[in-house]
Amino acid sequence: MNSPVNTAATGVCDFAVINPSTGAEIGRAPNMGIADLNHAVATAKAAFAHWSQSSDAERQNACRAVAAKLQEHAAELAELITLEQGKPLNGLGSRWEVGGAAAWAAHTAELSLPVKILQDNSDGRVELHRKPLGVVGSITPWNFPVMIAIWHIMPALRTGNTVVIKPSPYTPLSTLRLVELMQAVLPAGVVTVVTCDDVTSNLGAAMSAHPDIRKIVFTGSCATGQKVMRSAADTMKRLTLELGGNDAGIVLPDADPAAIAEGLFWGAFINNGQTCAAMKRLYVHDSIHDAVCAALVAYAAAVPVGDGMQEGSVLGPVQNKMQFDKVSALVDAARIKGQVLLGGVPGAGLFYPPTIVAGLQNGDALVDEEQFGPALPVIRYTDVDAAIAMANDSPNGLGGSVWSGNIAAAHAVAARLECGSVWINKHGLVQPNAPFGGVKASGLGVEFGEEGLAEYTDIQVIFS
Repeated sequence: MNSPVNTAATGVCDFAVINPSTGAEIGRAPNMGIADLNHAVATAKAAFAHWSQSSDAERQNACRAVAAKLQEHAAELAELITLEQGKPLNGLGSRWEVGGAAAWAAHTAELSLPVKILQDNSDGRVELHRKPLGVVGSITPWNFPVMIAIWHIMPALRTGNTVVIKPSPYTPLSTLRLVELMQAVLPAGVVTVVTCDDVTSNLGAAMSAHPDIRKIVFTGSCATGQKVMRSAADTMKRLTLELGGNDAGIVLPDADPAAIAEGLFWGAFINNGQTCAAMKRLYVHDSIHDAVCAALVAYAAAVPVGDGMQEGSVLGPVQNKMQFDKVSALVDAARIKGQVLLGGVPGAGLFYPPTIVAGLQNGDALVDEEQFGPALPVIRYTDVDAAIAMANDSPNGLGGSVWSGNIAAAHAVAARLECGSVWINKHGLVQPNAPFGGVKASGLGVEFGEEGLAEYTDIQVIFS
């Protein structure tokens, strides 16, 4: 597959993309270098001159056209995602991801940031305008390659910016095709893509330091986010960083274990647990701890795990060996102190079964570290104040949840959690009209809604 960069890549070799379900090579992507990045940024910078001056209606219609292209090619994109990422086609898998991406694109097309009148009286008129920044650099992860690309690109386009996107080397093919589809309905140079293997070439670091990129939007680990922040400092880039989470769920004593088991499972195991805002640790009151564990185990044991291209699969493999080894090591350490109630035995290749571990507490690695995979620690507590303190005892603060039959009690607990989003009787369900972002080490800035749109603009105040 050739890269839609609007440039002839000189001397670019390529690298293999592997299906995590089978270990087979499914395609190759260009292994680009600094010269290719510079060309892509120059192309985007040149395109910004006219795109930033386009009318609001023109940009809106272009974003609508992107959403329509996504819908038109949904099946093709879903298959590419499954082949390179591993998630199943069905359920909350790749078809769901592409459908969500199309809906997100359509919603973003309808957002706007009109001129705000701050004053209009005998002393004069003061207007607040939102102006596009320039070239936006997007660095995306491997867990939701199309969805997160849309999250990054669409608000940038809607506000008059141009974009250079670099996907993860684990999942570049769906992004390459996505950008190719976008280029069919957008002016030349408005969106370009660069790919590399992150070993012989590391364009992410070069992007965050590039003088002609005005903003970086990055989704990924806290450690990498810190590196992005450091390298962006010299050029005073704007940043949106959606970083790791170690989301806590708290089950209050009045909750019904059978009624919440399905929601707890998908809150933790959506995308095989490979989701920033998935529930990574669960605090359950002593009075219902065993019943919740039993209900969770019963539900999880019935979930089919297999090759994502098989329609019967509901969960797929862990996406890559590095993440597989991390999950395996955390569960192996946890079994020394805790009790593995389900799973815990690696399957063939990169398959790892849904795993539930009891008997742990804060201070244990599986509780303290973001596992980003199909393993959930369940922690027993007796005092709600103590559970809140344990939930907050983390450098992360992306999301959290409270599970209860008493909505008022759940709201009271939610207000005390140190995280950017809190869900009641569900977990991790983000939506395009609600700002989403982390506190503490989980990020900087927000995505989605008007607040997320504003992150792609500078303010200019005009006095007259």
